[in-house]
Amino acid sequence: MAAILTSLRNTVLAGFVLAIIVLIVMGLVTTGYSLKFDSGFWKFVVRWLHVLSGVLWIGLLYYFNFVQIPNMPKIPDEQKPAVSKVIAPAALFWFRWAAMSTIIFGIILALLSGYFVNAVLLGITSGGGSTTIIGIGMWLGTIMWFNVWFVIWPNQKVALGLVEGTADQKKAAARKAMLFSRTNTMLSIPMLYCMIAYQNSY
Repeated sequence: MAAILTSLRNTVLAGFVLAIIVLIVMGLVTTGYSLKFDSGFWKFVVRWLHVLSGVLWIGLLYYFNFVQIPNMPKIPDEQKPAVSKVIAPAALFWFRWAAMSTIIFGIILALLSGYFVNAVLLGITSGGGSTTIIGIGMWLGTIMWFNVWFVIWPNQKVALGLVEGTADQKKAAARKAMLFSRTNTMLSIPMLYCMIAYQNSY
């Protein structure tokens, strides 16, 4: 067990293996020893991957805003490079790619479910209702994804010294990245409400 839990890769792989075991057990129980790999099954798998990616993305967003940013001023100057040179770049790697996988799986899910166009149009073509609420959630998530890739990450690269910048440019970049990260934190609350409201609208 220690060989699994002392390695992040092994831990994650073990988690997926356990999920497959649960899938098989549930398949045996609910379908009489016959798993149905139909469109409904694949839609479920994509939804699960969408949620899993979203948990990592929003979890890191909340880590930055509830833990790292408020506590950086309390860290002695000589210890700050441990955060800015090691922890932050690693967290930002997972942060931006979790955002990317969340939006990709979300688009695939919307296409498989047949509501992509109506949701993008905020339910105008379908008379509103649940399509409007998921559409609002999708647009909020898309704005957040855009902020991650085209505002937060480029500015963080300057702030962390991954690309060249003067002291003033680094300070301005850090502030801009923080403000857009806070924007995403604000948007995440109604976005998550929309996602859950849609799931509970039937």
